[in-house]
Amino acid sequence: MDFKLVLERLLSGFQDKDIRYALTGGFALGLWGGSRSTVDLDFLVHREDMDKVHTLMTGLGYEIHHHSENVSQYVSPLARFGGIDFIHAFRDASQEMLKRAVEKEIFSGSMKVRTMIPEDIIGLKLQAVYNNPKREKVDMADIEMLVSVHKDLDWDLLKVYFTIFQMDGLFEKIKEGARE
Repeated sequence: MDFKLVLERLLSGFQDKDIRYALTGGFALGLWGGSRSTVDLDFLVHREDMDKVHTLMTGLGYEIHHHSENVSQYVSPLARFGGIDFIHAFRDASQEMLKRAVEKEIFSGSMKVRTMIPEDIIGLKLQAVYNNPKREKVDMADIEMLVSVHKDLDWDLLKVYFTIFQMDGLFEKIKEGARE
């Protein structure tokens, strides 16, 4: 995937159509100091904006690969445009994540992208592990990386996420590890 080309087109479309979004996934991890390779882009998008997203994506030549209440996946027939996943923000917690997103510079400052904060990325990672325990190894490594790089995390917000997914013991372990 040509990330720069794809992001230029997407970010322009998001702005033109007033789409509420935040970058998440592997690319966002990289913006927060992580180093995990990724082959696609992942966004959290307000569910009310998904019709606008669909118009944008099909206008860019993408085809819908999967759609459910929670997620829409688009794939381009051209490899350089790759695949893009959209998580639908419709619950209060995910809409708050959109509000907390911050702008990060990408490609040597040539663009800015709204990006989820590390705490909210961790929250989505916990949800992914909760929904699919097979993801635990990769997602826990991402969580541990974010915790090790960011010493000023909002531990109260993180506790909320760990409690929602019944992982209070893991919260204590990770918080203790961050103090070392």
